[in-house]
Amino acid sequence: MIHNRSWMELSLCGTERASCDIIDRVVRDAVETHFVEAVGSLTPGPSRDPDLPVRPGTGLTGTRCRELFAVQLGSRLLDVAARVMRERDEGFYTIGSSGHEGNAAVAAALRVDDPALLHYRSGAFYLTRSAQAGRLAEEGLRDVLLGITASAEEPIAGGRHKVFGHPGLAVIPQTSTIASHLPRAVGVGFAIERARMLGLPSPWPGDAVAVCSFGDASMNHASALTGLNTAAYGRFRGLQIPVLFVCEDNGLGISVKTPPEWVAQARHPLLEYFQADGCDLAETYDAALRAAEHVRVNRTPAFLHLRTVRLMGHAGSDVEIGYRTRKEIAADLDRDPLVRTARLLVEAGLAEPDDLLARYEAERDHVLKLASECARRPRLTTAAEVMAPLAPRRPEAVAAEVARSAPAEARERAFATLPEQEGRLTVAQAVNRALTDAMAADHGVLVFGEDVARKGGVYGVTRGLLRRFGAERVFDMLLDEQAILGLALGAGVSGLLPVPEIQYLAYLHNALDQIRGEASTMQFFSQGAYRNPLVVRVASYAYQKGFGGHFHNDNSIAALRDIPGVIVASPARPDDAAAMLRTCLAAARADGSVCVFLEPIALYHTRDLFEEGDGGWLAPYVPPARWAETHVPVGRARSYGDGRDLTIVTYGNGVRMSLRAAVKLTVEDMSCRVLDLRWLSPLPVDDIMRAAELTGRVLIADETRHSGGVSESVIAALVDNGFRGPIARVTSQDSFVPLGPAAGTVLLSESDIERAARKLLTA
Repeated sequence: MIHNRSWMELSLCGTERASCDIIDRVVRDAVETHFVEAVGSLTPGPSRDPDLPVRPGTGLTGTRCRELFAVQLGSRLLDVAARVMRERDEGFYTIGSSGHEGNAAVAAALRVDDPALLHYRSGAFYLTRSAQAGRLAEEGLRDVLLGITASAEEPIAGGRHKVFGHPGLAVIPQTSTIASHLPRAVGVGFAIERARMLGLPSPWPGDAVAVCSFGDASMNHASALTGLNTAAYGRFRGLQIPVLFVCEDNGLGISVKTPPEWVAQARHPLLEYFQADGCDLAETYDAALRAAEHVRVNRTPAFLHLRTVRLMGHAGSDVEIGYRTRKEIAADLDRDPLVRTARLLVEAGLAEPDDLLARYEAERDHVLKLASECARRPRLTTAAEVMAPLAPRRPEAVAAEVARSAPAEARERAFATLPEQEGRLTVAQAVNRALTDAMAADHGVLVFGEDVARKGGVYGVTRGLLRRFGAERVFDMLLDEQAILGLALGAGVSGLLPVPEIQYLAYLHNALDQIRGEASTMQFFSQGAYRNPLVVRVASYAYQKGFGGHFHNDNSIAALRDIPGVIVASPARPDDAAAMLRTCLAAARADGSVCVFLEPIALYHTRDLFEEGDGGWLAPYVPPARWAETHVPVGRARSYGDGRDLTIVTYGNGVRMSLRAAVKLTVEDMSCRVLDLRWLSPLPVDDIMRAAELTGRVLIADETRHSGGVSESVIAALVDNGFRGPIARVTSQDSFVPLGPAAGTVLLSESDIERAARKLLTA
């Protein structure tokens, strides 16, 4: 039990005079004191052969129990060290694994080459995995301590965050605290089987199991439900998705209690269920072995429910006594997994209490000394150092990848008629042909989403791909954008090249954190050791003549452009659509880039520019021999005309409207050029400045909204780079897009562009 003195000090910590350091120290002392008292009171049992089970009925031997106790002890002392370093202002992360040390047994039940996506309380799992790989105990401890101290020498994130990750240990770093990694974990399991089925290389063995750990509170999050439901849906459909979900249930989400038995009742009924007392190492080990074997043999998902406790609060600054009773905290201490593993060893005659206590003190001193050493290691000191792995750009490598095509025979098999022989194509046709070429050249390219397979897409963009490449590479997903993107992220980190389709731009917002929190952060928090190449195709923007209302006509892309490192492409014409899609695919392959490819719905099947039948919006498909010379690098705009009076900067649907407006203004002796941005992130700043200086006046025609639209960034780029000429903009209204003709009242129009241009030119 906690000493009365500790309780008194905890009560005082609620006052203003008490600091977080005092709170932390009291809690830490209470946990350490309980361990010393509890282990010191144990009575040794008769000596047992260490090669035999540590107790009757378990598969955990004495030898393995000793090994795992060492790991559990190391994990506990890392938490102690984190709090000591915080007091000294040498450490920056105090969310620990105390009470969850039973997850060491989960790691022991798996292989070192089973990909793992770990909960932030899976410290003992990480240390066990490190030991499984033949590393010294100190190496795993140092990894974690360097993360706590934000050292640039930390092996996975390099001081950018404290995460569990290591490419040599098949531990994929996760920064999520809300289980947004579950959809990706399903994707990793899916990719293991799909790569094997397609005969493609994979970083994971063909019989590997993906393991994903998370907390009980996180299980209620939409992304967690997506992961569990997607895995269950796959099983229902007969797909092989070897993923083991591990819920470490300590009954708390910071201060919010998880109702007893909620996790057991809320689990998906189609997932094979295993459970154990996560504080009992032997029971956890046996359950984890059964669960892992089930997944490995049957290639179907399973759910392992571990009932754990949380010791030392949520983090160092968490005052548990403010929302938990003494009885509740004491009950958790009585279930301390470190004490219970010590009891296993002592009662099996494999250890003496005094020896374990001496070992605790010696190891404590060692870890604290190691922590002090890590605190003196270099940290990131410049923005350039911090951002180096964010989104590497290698234009020459991308250009070389763009030029790569399938052999002539493969292209002839993929196409009924080679696209360069079809004549001029629409945007939809150009995207379709570029996808076909990509899939013929790279068997790792997968196309999937809602309605993309048999139907060929709502707008026919993926028509024929299923017939050409089969259901292993072109398939329909369940109606859940998080599931679609999560599957893509798992496939990407597993060596495939996913090209998921989001049916409408408005639907992307339902799952944007899969791009922001998961996709875009992977290289940043792994220093490029892990990548998730991704090209997300999105049917985008408005101008469907009022059809469908705001869910089918959405012009909000501000959230996309706010994500560091993500490439946002927005082609308008067929030739650009094909070339830019090739660039995005090449950037994904060469640099691991995360690309969002915004396809203007209203221009999918547009054929004419000025008059009906003029075919001005059609373009021929460029043959592979000319891909290199027609390559569109990321961040390069396209200029139309040679006007000297005004530059109209635009993109997407605005390109066609601006070109039409420019012709009308020419009749009025107003000379305009049109600059199609093509890339919305990164913006083609050099091309913007060049075009602006040629005319001295700039009008931005922006089909997104007045607030948070693209035009604000273009103006900022102009001003930041010293442009001093007149600037104006015309945009859509800050409104959702209504149904029917009313849509025209809030969307940017051709006449709006004309009026704004005249005003700017006559001012």
